Amino acid sequence: MQLPLPDADALAHSQNLSDAIRQKILLHDGWVSFADFMEQVLYTPGLGYYAAGARKFGSAGDFVTAPEMTALFGQALANQLGQIMQLSAPSIIEVGAGSGRLAADLLLDLERRQQLPERYAILDLSADLRARQRETIAAAAPHLLSRVEWLDCLPEKFNGVVLANELLDALPAHIVAWRETGIFERGVGFDAAAGFVWSERPATGALRLAAEEIAGQCELSGNYISEISLAARAWSAEWAHRLQCGALLLIDYGFPRHEFYHPQRDQGTLMCHYRHHSHPDPFYLPGLQDVTVHVDFTAIIAAAHGAGLDLLGYASQGQFLMNCGLLDRLAELPQGTPDYFRASAATGKLLMPHEMGELFKVIAIGRGIDLPLLGFAQGDQSRRL
Repeated sequence: MQLPLPDADALAHSQNLSDAIRQKILLHDGWVSFADFMEQVLYTPGLGYYAAGARKFGSAGDFVTAPEMTALFGQALANQLGQIMQLSAPSIIEVGAGSGRLAADLLLDLERRQQLPERYAILDLSADLRARQRETIAAAAPHLLSRVEWLDCLPEKFNGVVLANELLDALPAHIVAWRETGIFERGVGFDAAAGFVWSERPATGALRLAAEEIAGQCELSGNYISEISLAARAWSAEWAHRLQCGALLLIDYGFPRHEFYHPQRDQGTLMCHYRHHSHPDPFYLPGLQDVTVHVDFTAIIAAAHGAGLDLLGYASQGQFLMNCGLLDRLAELPQGTPDYFRASAATGKLLMPHEMGELFKVIAIGRGIDLPLLGFAQGDQSRRL
């Protein structure tokens, strides 16, 4: 596939990041884990994909997220957030808020419902994205900007809703090869002629234990390659020490473990996104493309539950959004208008199984929530985890 070529400035930016990663590889005896490599290409200050100034979201970026498609996504989601706040506290933390579009839509709809949070906090370490979020919210809901604050770290204690849309897929993941000769971790080396190259070493420590557990639960071939995100597990479990009453609502693409490590998915789920093109090469133009892996939702709830949190629901995005009234909000738009046609097309992509409706999942994890959540009233698939 022929990918679009960046301009000279973007190429120079990518080369600077490549040089920094190459130096790190040389300092670590010629090898770093793929999780380290992924962290560098996404989050190196000033150079990583999410830490630099290039536009990522929407038609001018590399991919389109659900909030960028239609405000109906946030409006439906507000219905669930309002219920959770009523059962816990009127406070929201959005982790990884992207362009700020979802925050703006949520605040406006919660205001319409008279359920505005006392505090809407955004945790995003990118200075560029923080500025863009502030700009988006100021343009869409200037009278609500004073309710928004930006955090530098997780709070010590929290009551309310923690929201993360397409966050877990961007947390650094290790890559493991289950081979007939043993379990190996796939890392990254550097070759003067070829550039960044794959390099394997025997898996050790927590990664090996996780890989052995998966091998005991799933049918893996003699040469099976896939991802294990220890960071996503740790992030989910960490909230058990901070969340006193409330829920984490996590939206992302992925599968239960038995589907994630399916025999036919023997090359894993690693995928890169560059200017609306998807491809599997993580070494292409470091810093200019997104690098993602799907989510093993079984691992997420196992880590969270093991740390003391409860599973509150798990469903496909399509079912969740319908439970939250997305179609009702669509029906409120004047039919036959351009706005209606745009929203109707976006709704189809959000709901249909062959689009985002089935690939994306919603999982709720929490503490102190005793009533069923409306987003999982029908079609709860918790038993599949």
